[in-house]
Amino acid sequence: MTGLATTLQAFFTDRLVRQRQVSANTIQAYRDTLRLLLVFASERQGKSPVRLDIDDLDAPLIGAFLDHLERERQNGVRTRNARLAAIRSLFRYAALRHPEHAATIERVLAIPPKRFERRLVTWLTEAEIDALLAAPDRATWTGRRDTALFSLAAQTGLRASELIGLTRADVQLGAGAHVSCTGKGRKQRITPLTSGTIAILRAWLAERAGQPGDPLFPTQTGRGLSRDALERRLAKYVAEAQVKCPTMAKKRVSMHVLRHSAAMRLLRAGIDTSVIALWLGHEQIETTQIYLHADLQIKERALERTAPITMKPGRFRPTDNLLAFLEAL
Repeated sequence: MTGLATTLQAFFTDRLVRQRQVSANTIQAYRDTLRLLLVFASERQGKSPVRLDIDDLDAPLIGAFLDHLERERQNGVRTRNARLAAIRSLFRYAALRHPEHAATIERVLAIPPKRFERRLVTWLTEAEIDALLAAPDRATWTGRRDTALFSLAAQTGLRASELIGLTRADVQLGAGAHVSCTGKGRKQRITPLTSGTIAILRAWLAERAGQPGDPLFPTQTGRGLSRDALERRLAKYVAEAQVKCPTMAKKRVSMHVLRHSAAMRLLRAGIDTSVIALWLGHEQIETTQIYLHADLQIKERALERTAPITMKPGRFRPTDNLLAFLEAL
């Protein structure tokens, strides 16, 4: 085996699992990236993956691989940058084990992430959330399960991976009712529950018999829901909710949009962004700042406070149809 092969194996078993103790999701993401890279390099270099060495994965090849991700595989810039981060993590580890390849490794580590346009986050209004939660058929077992699942998601803002990883023991409905989960970086956090969510979860737990370690939201066979199954269920209910709430048709709703909606509800209630960061499990408060940029009402309130006392507070409103047309452009 080449130096790359042994280093790659040690990278997963020693660096990721033993030293850093990363989550299964991180290992899966790194595995998928490096598998794609090895297949791409094997075709370019005319070697089997096990015969590839570090010098075969030089900076020009890595750059061509990143272009391949965007052009052929239609990956977005965020995905491209995430793949690059996994590659750089491997090469930083390789630098410790293979100083003889320092020049190649240094040039790969110098490849910068690509800048991209940060769009405003999408979130659902209260009326849209109500329409979504009314979509599941509560006369069926799956409908009652999905009502509990999406009610919890909309109120707590848990990530999809956190939701499907919950067990019965993670929900406490007594005094100080809360749900506990393990998020990114194996960080544990506790999120309080509202009275409405408590009532829905209490009814679901009474119906969902089982052991404390069983999945909170299982399939009909008792296994945990997959991420794909979760997104399919959401897409089904979004399509039904659009009939009663047409404004949802203009939005691309995913599980992460429910997370954004929970954050925006807290922000509009006047909760400080540092508290919202703790609520969502953000490692850096800068991540939470995106919600400030997305909420026009907060900016309008700031504008009202800075307006001269002789002026009537508020935003400019056109006075006739022609001005309204120009304002809408």
